[in-house]
Amino acid sequence: MSEVFHYLHAYPLLGSVVRHCIWLLLLCVIFVPGEYFLAARSRKSSRKSIFGDVGFYFISGFVPHLLLIFPLALAAYAAYRFVPWRIHAATAGLPIWLSGLAAFVVADLGFYWGHRWAHKIPFMWRFHALHHAPEDVYFLISARAHPIDNAFIRMCGLVPIYLLGLGAPDSVKGTLTATLIMLLMTVWGFFIHANIRLRYGPLEWLLATPGFHHWHHNGSEVRDRNFASMLPVWDWIFGTLHLPKTWPASYGIDEKLPASIASQLLYPLFPPANRAEPPVARVGDIRVISPSPSSSG
Repeated sequence: MSEVFHYLHAYPLLGSVVRHCIWLLLLCVIFVPGEYFLAARSRKSSRKSIFGDVGFYFISGFVPHLLLIFPLALAAYAAYRFVPWRIHAATAGLPIWLSGLAAFVVADLGFYWGHRWAHKIPFMWRFHALHHAPEDVYFLISARAHPIDNAFIRMCGLVPIYLLGLGAPDSVKGTLTATLIMLLMTVWGFFIHANIRLRYGPLEWLLATPGFHHWHHNGSEVRDRNFASMLPVWDWIFGTLHLPKTWPASYGIDEKLPASIASQLLYPLFPPANRAEPPVARVGDIRVISPSPSSSG
């Protein structure tokens, strides 16, 4: 056993792969029984699609982190170079529990807008469409995302907490705060995608549930709703909340994506020449996408 730990220490990549395998096993132990005994709707995933979702699970575990290294380092530099020192002094004086709570709220608001922009900006929708393509939503769909889309939404949540001094990669406190937030959001992401009929009743607007997020993946009725990662209050404030007592009749988008993982990763970068972008209408000073076959909720 000591030799195993020696190799994991000597080869960080191997250690990371092992950790991701352990996490996948734990996720299966938690969610597979729940989706079997408390299923909200019947599953229709093929073995091939499940293998593809596992592939995206490992891609999402490694690639977005690499894509974020430079922009987050740049954000941390900008925070300490251009943000007034009084702001950082004020946040530095907060108790650890209060600064952590503030970082969580700020990050969740950033994730909300990053997610919403991924739907509203045609170029970003090319990447985000990959996450909405499945016609069967279950816990592993949380990791089924394009690395660029994944990195973009994470960046929208992390950059604000760096700018406000609530977290920064060059301090233990900052690193721990950002790491805990991402860990919490990641685990909750698997939960809200799970095919589990769990609702909170009148308290459901406080914390996101599978029932809340499944309507975000709805493929046939109301779309572009429920963007929040954990706090549905953002959708209530910004007018995108949709919480009926029922579950969606179907999932997915009308646009058909390539079958292989490699083709799906390249598809947003080299879209077909005849691929129509979602028509964009301007309401006030907010860009919104009009309903179209390539747009999903």
